[in-house]
Amino acid sequence: MKEFPWIKSYPAGVRWDAELPTMPVPALLDNAVAKWPEKPALDFMGKKTSYSELQKLVDRAAKGFQQLGVKPGVHVGLFLPNTPHYIISFFGILKAGGTVVNYSPLDAEKVLEHKIEDSETDMLVTLDMVMLYPQMAKFLGRTRLKKLIIGSIAEMSPYPDAVRANLQKANQLSEIPADDAHLSFQQLLDNDGAYAPVPAGDPKETIAVLQYTGGTTGLPKGAMLTHGNLTTACSQIMETLNVQPRVLTEGEERLLAVLPLFHIYALTVDMLFGLRMGAEIYLHTRFDVDAVVKDLAGKKITVFPGVPTMYTAIINHPEIRNLDLSSLKFCNSGGAPLPGEVLQQFQTLTGCTLLEGWGMTETSPTGTFTPLGGIRKSGSCGLPTPGITFKFASVDDANSYVGIGERGEICVAGGNIMKGYWKKPEATADVMTADGFLRTGDVGYMDEDGFVYIVDRTKDMILCGGYNVYPRNIEEAIYEHPGVAEVSVIGVPDAYRGQSPKAFIKLKAGAADISLEEMKDFLKSRLGKHEMLQEMEVRAELPKTPVGKLSKKELYEEEARKRAAAA
Repeated sequence: MKEFPWIKSYPAGVRWDAELPTMPVPALLDNAVAKWPEKPALDFMGKKTSYSELQKLVDRAAKGFQQLGVKPGVHVGLFLPNTPHYIISFFGILKAGGTVVNYSPLDAEKVLEHKIEDSETDMLVTLDMVMLYPQMAKFLGRTRLKKLIIGSIAEMSPYPDAVRANLQKANQLSEIPADDAHLSFQQLLDNDGAYAPVPAGDPKETIAVLQYTGGTTGLPKGAMLTHGNLTTACSQIMETLNVQPRVLTEGEERLLAVLPLFHIYALTVDMLFGLRMGAEIYLHTRFDVDAVVKDLAGKKITVFPGVPTMYTAIINHPEIRNLDLSSLKFCNSGGAPLPGEVLQQFQTLTGCTLLEGWGMTETSPTGTFTPLGGIRKSGSCGLPTPGITFKFASVDDANSYVGIGERGEICVAGGNIMKGYWKKPEATADVMTADGFLRTGDVGYMDEDGFVYIVDRTKDMILCGGYNVYPRNIEEAIYEHPGVAEVSVIGVPDAYRGQSPKAFIKLKAGAADISLEEMKDFLKSRLGKHEMLQEMEVRAELPKTPVGKLSKKELYEEEARKRAAAA
């Protein structure tokens, strides 16, 4: 107990040493089908798909992928919003024996190209939307990408002809060539579903997903998440909800999935956990606060995982006080710190306790949880999740640990921790301690009751609306501008996104002045949408350390003083 002080703060019914089942990821779906075959698994635009119908689609996708050569060791990309195509493809790839590679529509072109080559993606599933297809089509022939499997939102909707006509009228559809490099999603599914089962390997070793995560320098690295990592994370979430009386009932919940499934938070908490619970998952392709508020009330949603920006938008919606949101039972916020005022307002409006947690891509992404029905502490991201051990490494000496109440780099161990970084053994070694703990890069401390508080980062990172944004990547893109001599990028407070990037720029002698809009236009092809600058200042000089290195400390202090004065 002394070594694990958080155990005494667990609510009755939740055990840190509980058995946490691991299995091949497709077993989560198969088990749900066995329990609730006729219950709805998905609701997309009003079209419902039962668990047994979903399994048949997945099995047909698995056979289609095997006919294209997918087997153990083959990596298939998903470049998709939240549509049934994502879930069908995800489980179809895994059943065929392959590995899923998630791609983000927010990524810049150079990042997408890097991921294709680095992950060894030869085929990829996307949609015929103008915001998606052209981004990937340009890589055919230019990279190792050889085949695109193209789906359509209309084919998964209740009114395909009407939806297709509306999308065409809005100029949102791309023309798809009829050649060997393209295959329609319907062609992929055009079979009897009798795929060849692949012998199950060790779930703790077999990679299910390559989930790319940014870094303070260079291009993203692929975190190797095994079947065991992901199913352990699901089991950990289930155990945190094992409170008495039970809050959620398997096979009866309705989950609103607005977070993008290509992000590790939504992949685990919305999709895998949702299916493990036998929930009916309502898929939204993007966050539209009007549509979300309408469904929360109208569909009697019981489970809603979100990020702080979503909860901020919901509590400020003009109709929110006129709606009945009493159906909500479990709402979770992750990705960024949740302002206390937002938490209180949401709970007052809905009657639902808004819970927080901390995690990262490399932890699949479980880490801490706020106990349902137990005590919670302001400013804390909660207690270590069942099965996870926390230690705090000295910031000055990573080989030694500090005690309770002392600040140190958070180090974690558990069955949810990634296998390592894809093809990067040195980078993997850099984040692991001698005794096998993952160094997270977050600095924090634990109090005597086991509650964790995050106070700083060892890595230069900005949290923008739940996404990790690395200033170094933005700075490298800005340095490509011919008029820029020096640049420092920091995160500044943003009432909606939590933080936003701000650039401080020194121009070269004789260079013409640059406006924020001009710089954003220059960066459009170099940065993802989530990385784009929101503020910029041009200065004659930038602060430096005594040895001449650019220093951000003074810029952060200036911004803090400026905002304090404005308040």
